[in-house]
Amino acid sequence: MQLLKIFTFESAHFLPNLPDGHKCKRLHGHSFKTTVTVQGALDPLFGWVIDYNDIKKVVDPFIDILDHRLLNEIPDLENPTSENIAIWLWNQLKPKLPILESIEIQETCTSACLYRGP
Repeated sequence: MQLLKIFTFESAHFLPNLPDGHKCKRLHGHSFKTTVTVQGALDPLFGWVIDYNDIKKVVDPFIDILDHRLLNEIPDLENPTSENIAIWLWNQLKPKLPILESIEIQETCTSACLYRGP
């Protein structure tokens, strides 16, 4: 069984490795939507895989690190593409949330990245 919990954060970034003239090389912001998916067996007593609040307790401190920040200033996010944000978040969460299955980073209404780990 899979559970999905959605988080949002507002951040600015620029992609420093792009060629001059590319619009994403300039400083800009996004209203990011992050979907954290966990997978596990259904607990027969509680009727759930995990309490959604337990997911929130693990994820919220890392969303706080990203929210209203210049992502380029966060260690290991100097090139904060959606892909690198997903990897960064995975690396923070997986040790604390072993049943983590995937992370989706949506940076616009029509563009998203899905990461299922290394």
